[in-house]
Amino acid sequence: MPKRGLGKGLDALIPGDFQPEAGGGAQFFLINQIQPNPSQPRVDMDDDNLKELADSIREHGIIQPLILTRNQDEEKFTLIAGERRLVAASMAGLESVPAIVRDASEQERLELALIENIQREDLTPIEAAKAYEKLQEEFGLSQELIATRVGKSRVAVTNTIRLLKLPESIQMAVARGKVSEGHARALLGLPNKKAQEAALQTIEKNNLNVRQAEELVRKFSGEKPESKRRKPSKSAEIKSIEDDLRSRLGTKISINQGKKGGTIVIHYYSQEELEAIIETISG
Repeated sequence: MPKRGLGKGLDALIPGDFQPEAGGGAQFFLINQIQPNPSQPRVDMDDDNLKELADSIREHGIIQPLILTRNQDEEKFTLIAGERRLVAASMAGLESVPAIVRDASEQERLELALIENIQREDLTPIEAAKAYEKLQEEFGLSQELIATRVGKSRVAVTNTIRLLKLPESIQMAVARGKVSEGHARALLGLPNKKAQEAALQTIEKNNLNVRQAEELVRKFSGEKPESKRRKPSKSAEIKSIEDDLRSRLGTKISINQGKKGGTIVIHYYSQEELEAIIETISG
């Protein structure tokens, strides 16, 4: 049976006219009545951002209500969405918070928490990857359906899940923001853990950007460096088009101009990624 359009976001679950003072469809619940969402994909929260949010809540109140689901013990509720607001409200000294109660299965709890965090860009790529993987393996959702649920492209979901194939040390570097998801995807092009970790050390030591990391991976793979193959050098316009295509398809793109035309090279690192790229191009 088709499920609700969760990919459209949380707006459908929250009254548009919500006002903390007037209620707006929400009720106030004691913080000690609310239990954390066991399916929350986020692991870490930034202390400075939480303090800023607590200061804002102290001054202005909670603008958007939390979303809860009722437990079997009717005096207790499980948080579906709004973890940062709940923690910050506690820091601000509030005893109660505005919230809306909705029925939700375990799968829906994960989906809603995932959507909220993605919309607010609160998840690291590794946290998102683990949440996608859980939806895929525990709840049997295809990557295409996950993409629809969270409002992402199939390629983006595929590429993010593939990060979990990297060694734990590289996953930790991504989770801590030492390297980006783009760096990590480049490292997937290397054949084994040892080569990937060696390349990571070089990237961190020399503060390489994603393009330079991709060149490093080609060098480690025994390919001729792209900079020596490019004649003439690419214009800023072509580089901008490459970046736009890279963003849309979620993979490395090379445009090579000739005197009467040229070629566009789309790089992929697995059969699954190739299929996802083809689906995106074919619409």
